[in-house]
Amino acid sequence: MTPIPPERLDAILTRHDIVTATLSAGSADSETFVQLSRELSELEGVVSAIHAYRAAAENLAGIEAMIDEPGSDAEMRALAAAEKPEAEEAVEQAHRALQLMLLPKDAADEKSAILEIRAGTGGDEAALFAGDLFRMYAKYAEAKGWKVEVISESEGTVGGYREVIAEVKGRGVFAKLKFESGAHRVQRVPDTETQGRIHTSAATVAVLPEAEEVDIVVNDADLKIDTMRSQGAGGQHVNKTESAIRITHLPSGIVIFVQEERSQHKNRARAMSLLRAKLYDAERTAKDSARAADRKSQVGSGDRSERIRTYNFPQARVTDHRINLTLYKLEEVLAGEALDEFVDALMSEHQAELLAADGMA
Repeated sequence: MTPIPPERLDAILTRHDIVTATLSAGSADSETFVQLSRELSELEGVVSAIHAYRAAAENLAGIEAMIDEPGSDAEMRALAAAEKPEAEEAVEQAHRALQLMLLPKDAADEKSAILEIRAGTGGDEAALFAGDLFRMYAKYAEAKGWKVEVISESEGTVGGYREVIAEVKGRGVFAKLKFESGAHRVQRVPDTETQGRIHTSAATVAVLPEAEEVDIVVNDADLKIDTMRSQGAGGQHVNKTESAIRITHLPSGIVIFVQEERSQHKNRARAMSLLRAKLYDAERTAKDSARAADRKSQVGSGDRSERIRTYNFPQARVTDHRINLTLYKLEEVLAGEALDEFVDALMSEHQAELLAADGMA
C-alpha cells in the first residue's frame, strides 16, 4: 500500500475550505460562481474519501496502540487483536477508494456523447450488424436513463445502417461509452447463406464527448454553410423545403451533413453540435498527453481501425480482445443488459493502468 503524502491531502482540504467560503460570501461574478460550483462538486467526493481514510487509519492506530500498551488489560488487548484484521481491511479499502478519487480526471467524462456507427467490411451483413450495435447502445442508454436522438442515418439495403450518428444525452455518458470506440466484428451465418457457412463482418464505432460552446469556439468565418432539399424518405415534404444542412469547417476540412429534422434551424443546431464534438475530440487528441499515452495502453486507443470486440453467434460468445474477457451472453450483451460487465472491466483496467503510471499501484 503506497502511502499518500499527507500534505497532498491537506492541500485538497484547504482548497475545499477556500472554495466553500468564496461561494458562501456571494462575492464571485456569475462566470466564477459557475466554475467554483463545478470545482466544489468535484472536491466533495475527494474530501469525503479523505475523511473516511483518515478515520479508518486513526481507528487502526488506536487498536495498535492498545495492543502495544503493556499496562492495558489482557482481555482488552485480546479484543483489540481480534478487531485488528477488520480495521486493516477498512484502511486498505479506504486507501484504494481515495487513490481512485485522486486519479487525474478526464474533463470529458461527465459529458454527453456523440455515437457514430458505420458498417465496415461485409456488405449487407455489416449494415445489419451496425443496426444490432445501435440497438444495443440504445437499450443500454434507456436502462441508464439517458436520451438517444438520431442526428443522421443512412439505412442499409436489407436493414440496419450503412451509417448512423446519434446524440446520447445524460450525465457521465462519455465515461461509460468511451472505450467502445474501435472495430467490432461479428461472426454468424447470414439468412441468405444456404450451406451454413459462418461469415465475418465488421462495423466501426466512434464515441466523441459532446462539446459545449464554452469548450470549443467556432468562428463563423471558418464555416461554409449550404442548404439543400432532404433526400430519401419523407414524402412530399422532401421536395418542397431546403431543410437539409451541410456545414464545411474550412480550416479542418470536416464536413457535416444533417437532414433528419424538417426544420432547417434544428438541423443546423445538430450539425453544429456534431462539428463542435469532432473539433473538441481532435483538440483533446492533439493536446492531452495523458490521452495520447492511453493510445498505447492495453485498454486501447479508441482508434477505429483497432479490433476491440468479437460477437460470435454460433457460440453465443462475446470476446473483448483488449482485456481478454469472454462472456457467453451474446443475447444479453446485445440487449444492453450485460454490456456493463465489459464497461466496468474496461474502466477498472484503465484505473489500474493510471494507478501504475502514477506510482500508486
